[in-house]
Formats: sequence, C-alpha cells, structure tokens
Amino acid sequence: MNGVPLFPLGAVLFPGGRLPLRIFEQRYLNLVRESMRSGEPFGVVWIRRGSEVVERGRAAPELGNWGTLAHIVDWDQLPDGLLGITIRGGQRFDLRQTQVQADGLVTGELDLRPAPPPAAAGEEWQTMVDLLRGLQSHPHVERMQLEVDYSDAWQVGWTLAQLLPLPEHLKYELLGMDSEDMLLRDLHMVLNQLSGED
Repeated sequence: MNGVPLFPLGAVLFPGGRLPLRIFEQRYLNLVRESMRSGEPFGVVWIRRGSEVVERGRAAPELGNWGTLAHIVDWDQLPDGLLGITIRGGQRFDLRQTQVQADGLVTGELDLRPAPPPAAAGEEWQTMVDLLRGLQSHPHVERMQLEVDYSDAWQVGWTLAQLLPLPEHLKYELLGMDSEDMLLRDLHMVLNQLSGED
C-alpha cells in the first residue's frame, strides 16, 4: 500500500484494540475527515523518539518499523471543543518508507502482514484468559465494547497487551511478534515480574 496517511502516536495500537484520540492539529483533522468520508483506514505507528506534536522547524519524530491500520468507530465533540474519535486496530503492517507532505502529514509505503489464523489458547495460558475475563468486567473496559474470542491465543494476547499498563516500548515489541506462543510467553513473564514472582 502506497501513500497511506500515518498517525504517529506515543501509544501502541493492537489488532482489535481501541484507543480514544483527541484531534486538534489541522493535518489530523483533515486525515480524520477523509477517513470518515472514504471509509479507508490510516496507519498508526509508535513514536520511538520525538513528539506527537510537530512544530514548524522541528524534526519529524522517529517512527517504529511496524504498526497497525486504524478504523474510526466513533467520534464526538469533547467538552473542550476538540474532536474526539475512537479507533479500532485492524491489520498489522511493516513500514517501508515515509514521506512528509507540505502540511506536515506523514504518509507511508506499507507491507501488510497477513492476519494470523486463530491459534488455540492452551491450558498453560488459562491464567491469562482468566485475567482478561476479569479485566473485561471493569466498567472502563466494558465501555470499549471489545469482542474477544477467548479460545484464540492471538486475541487473548493482543487484548491483554492493549489493556495492561505496560511500557509502550514493550507493547511495540509485542505487536511485532509473529508467534502467538512467544507473545503469550513474553506477556506471562512480564506479568510475573510485575507481581514480584520469579
């Protein structure tokens, strides 16, 4: 895919995940307007270094090598007058090359990653499934209206990674993984570290 508009973020978006965004820069207002008009997704890429807000004369942020297509699923005017949207993660992609338009909007050449086939979440990952079920009963998570297939290891791993308060650089690494077993193993290890277990 060539010339796909990109939305660099300090947060990582996973397939099936949802993120609320406040839109105030004109280039992103234009991006959102065009995406809502056409129904086409845009790319969300994690910012390795730099700022989400790029002022004239400042260097563009350094972006990650992969990201996620984003679809707008809701929008509203916020109390402060800004546009609020909710995006849902779609297909993952690898970012080959970027260009910066005159208005500062970054576009990219993307290689879409094939959606992995569902993989069984085996018994060894039952604690992860139970943790996700518990999280989904939280009012904040309930409002997201996430649809999760608990039998699919990919969905369990991606949804947990989206919801848990993990460092964004770690979320970025998890997003890039092409093995559901490695994804869940790394998540399990991080959770053990957070809880103080070996």
